[in-house]
Amino acid sequence: MSRLAKFGRFWWEFIVGEDWRASAQIGLAIAATAAIAASGISAWWVLPPAVILVLYASLRRAIRD
Repeated sequence: MSRLAKFGRFWWEFIVGEDWRASAQIGLAIAATAAIAASGISAWWVLPPAVILVLYASLRRAIRD
């Protein structure tokens, strides 16, 4: 395997890991934060509740499975 492929695989496993849904939800939260900040509104408050909600949903899925 080439070094570039190994590097890409490492970052995929590091960021996405076992729960791709949580990664996608955090990505959406970051995009929402960026959109709110771009409109001139203070957006520091968006990510903390989003992380808490994503963590809660991820734990519920883990308990159910």
